[in-house]
Amino acid sequence: MRAPAVAFVLGLSLLAACAPRAAKPQPPETATRQDPKSSGSSRVTKREQMPRTYLGEGLASFYGPGLHGRPTASGERFNQNALTAAHRKERFGSCVRVVNMENGKQVDVRVNDRGPFVEGRIIDLSKAAAQKLDMLDKGVARVRLYRCETPVSEIPRASWAAPV
Repeated sequence: MRAPAVAFVLGLSLLAACAPRAAKPQPPETATRQDPKSSGSSRVTKREQMPRTYLGEGLASFYGPGLHGRPTASGERFNQNALTAAHRKERFGSCVRVVNMENGKQVDVRVNDRGPFVEGRIIDLSKAAAQKLDMLDKGVARVRLYRCETPVSEIPRASWAAPV
């Protein structure tokens, strides 16, 4: 009884191994690429269609009173009333434009800290920046990040660069 069952399973596995693979579905052909501004579709914007200054989108949170006056990763003291932010990869002193996708408000912030270290978050803003985006009540907001036109802030390097 056992030998016929083993032979049957072995025969099925040989047939499955010899069967041709399933064909991959062909991607839909796009004749021409349309300008995203002229397109009336409500599809998600593709990375290739975003401006070169685009950094990404995700959830933003803010931090404030508990850390006010403490040193940031760049060495400067955290000021919850300044337009600053924590980002994982952007250089210290670089300017990032944060656009609240829920209400369209935007603010330019200077990166002076590292973070956020919470899964799913893309940037931590100071309390003043969060207030400009009108996200204090909610605590988090869906945002889109862009590099500012000016690559580095007006603050002299000596004030935020680490000593060599």
